[in-house]
Order: sequence, then structure tokens, then C-alpha cells
Amino acid sequence: MRADELEALREDMLAVIAAGAFALRNTIGKSVMTAMGKVPRHEFVPIELRPYAYANVPLPIGLGKTISQPFIVALMTDLLDINADDSVLEIGTGLGYQAAILAQLARKVYSVEIIEELGQKAKRRLRAQGCNNVELKIADGYHGWSEHAPFDKVIVTAAPDLIPPPLIHQLKAGGKMVIPAGLPNTQQLVVAEKLVNGRMTIREILSVRFSQLEGTGSGL
Repeated sequence: MRADELEALREDMLAVIAAGAFALRNTIGKSVMTAMGKVPRHEFVPIELRPYAYANVPLPIGLGKTISQPFIVALMTDLLDINADDSVLEIGTGLGYQAAILAQLARKVYSVEIIEELGQKAKRRLRAQGCNNVELKIADGYHGWSEHAPFDKVIVTAAPDLIPPPLIHQLKAGGKMVIPAGLPNTQQLVVAEKLVNGRMTIREILSVRFSQLEGTGSGL
């Protein structure tokens, strides 16, 4: 597809995201919408799916995994309330699209992917897009990335039954986590905030359907 055709589709995607946010009686922040408009989603999907890259649907990326629909990416990013000096932990890199969005907003992004083939592809895609503030490793994301903790924000793109304790421990006091959690048919997208006394508050946003979080600590 030509660059101008892809650009038009990206503009359509932004309109769909805005409409979806309005339906939730909310809006997606300007900085997030700007990031969604800058990052070429078609560079983070298999080449044969590029014509569908800006449709508001999840797409398969191989190995039984998907890239989330653009509205969910935008919503989860917006719920994090990322500041320019934040350090963000992402669990579940996939092919790197969410990490590329985060890289537009945060000082540093640490992303963990359990499947090596996906992680290596994500590294190449992120490098090609100039996302030099993203550091990626192949590991079990259930355990986070303790070497770089604590994090200002944590985002998880696969669903555990319960929020993994290591991710709670690695979140700064005053920090925020956005994560889908629950059994496959009862998953909720939640915002978990850590108070200064270490206690967690949980706010449910909407019902979602994510792949289950893989790893030795996730019960799979």
C-alpha cells in the first residue's frame, strides 16, 4: 500500500479511538492520541496483514499471539497517566507496538517478552523506528524486571488470574499499573494504584479478552 493510503487509514483509526473513548464517557489525552498518530502500526504487524493494520481489531502476529486493537492500546496507555520522566515496565512485548507508543511518552521503557522469536522481531522493529529508550529482554514477565525496579508505571498486555505479586513489589509507591486480570471469560481491565503506605487500590474499567499470561509463576 502507498504511504498516503496508510496515512489516511491511520487518521481513520484515530477517529475510531476518539469515538470509543466518548462511548465510555471519557476522552483519550492529547499526548496519547499524538503518539498513536505518529507510530506506524503497519510496521508492527506481519507484512501480509498491513492492509488491516489500522482497523480497530486485534490481529494475529504468529505463535498464537495477537496485537491488541488500537482502542485498547490507546485506552491502556491513557490510563497509565505517563509523565515524561517516568520509567515504565511493560509485560508482553509482542512485536513491539505498545512499547513504541510508550516510548513516545516516557523517559525509559523496559519491556519483557517470554517468546524469543517475537522478542527478537520486536527488537528489530523498535530499532527501525528509532525507539532508543526501549530496553527489551526475553524472560518470564510474571517476575517483572527487578534490576530496574521500582517503576513509576507498569502495563501488562496478557491476563493473569490475579495480579502477580512481583509486579506489585516493583511498582513505586504512588505508581500505577494497568492490567487485564481474571479467568478467561471474566477478565476485567483494571487500574491498580499503590498508595504511599504500600496498599493497593483497584478500579475496574471494562470487560476485556486477552491471552493468558504465560510463565512459571502464572499457573500455566
